[in-house]
Amino acid sequence: MADTLSNETFYGLILAISAFFLATFLTPVYTYFAYKYKFWKKQKKEAMTGEKLEIVAKLHAAKIARHFPTMAGIVGVVTVFLVTWICNLNREQTWLPLAGFLGGSLVGFIDDLINVFGSGKGAAGLRAPVKFAMITAIGLALGWWFAVKLGWTTIEVPFVGDWQVGIVGMTVIFAFAVVATSNAVNISDGLDGLAGGLAMLSYGAYAVIALLQGQWMLTGFCLTVVGWLLSYIWFNVPPARFMMGDTGSFAIGAGLGIVAMMTNAFFLLPIIGILFVIEAGSSLLQIAWKKVFHKKLFISAPIHHHLEAMGWGEAKIVMRFWVIAGVFAIIGIFIATQGGIV
Repeated sequence: MADTLSNETFYGLILAISAFFLATFLTPVYTYFAYKYKFWKKQKKEAMTGEKLEIVAKLHAAKIARHFPTMAGIVGVVTVFLVTWICNLNREQTWLPLAGFLGGSLVGFIDDLINVFGSGKGAAGLRAPVKFAMITAIGLALGWWFAVKLGWTTIEVPFVGDWQVGIVGMTVIFAFAVVATSNAVNISDGLDGLAGGLAMLSYGAYAVIALLQGQWMLTGFCLTVVGWLLSYIWFNVPPARFMMGDTGSFAIGAGLGIVAMMTNAFFLLPIIGILFVIEAGSSLLQIAWKKVFHKKLFISAPIHHHLEAMGWGEAKIVMRFWVIAGVFAIIGIFIATQGGIV
């Protein structure tokens, strides 16, 4: 058993290192073209509730003024695709998360293209209902494959046991995991290195869980994403040189939701990804609060903007969120080992 784990761990680390160096090689290529062709992100001027985003504009005035490109997630998509396709493609373990990763990136890429090169009223990107419909369609299609082709119709409830949900139930739950996680990662992508660091810790936790389950190719996929994110953070420490954009955040979120399903650890996703839950939850709560009470609960949402408005520095927020995410990643692994998931 020890020798097997050692070999699987070594294999995963090789994939992570390969992804890191490939992404590090590709990033300057992307940066050259991004600055040459001005992949500048157009800032949204209105929230979903219709109010002017004056607080966010004020907090990020320096960023908006200096212009730096978006769509850096392209580097991650190319890196994860090449490393997985060449070294780690497997029908039972990595085909589905790779398909979700690419599907999510496609939705985000279309949104980013409209944002960067579009003009007129729709230049901020795809409308929210359109993005929601597209990522939902991907989630349902892959969820059907997961339930019918791979035969998954039960979910493990930690400390309780298997919960039989059937083909329809599994398809819906799978789609929910993809949609919710994609949007949560996208909402979290608002400060330099925030979403990248949180995602790296979440994928790292699921890599450990997959390793303990003996899914060594799924472990390799998770560590491939970790390798890219390490490179991304290396180049993206404050002040950031670029943003991953929806291309990267939707890819990361969709892939993470699918990895949670593949490890039968769906119920650990809100724990391992606790900060994604808080970020998305704060935005939803802000919208609901305004509709009911006609005033804001937070100074600005999601919560990282609220903390900025309270005077917290960007680096302080990011690093403290990383610490919290790391603690909950460890808690998630512990529950997996003690609750019957591994």
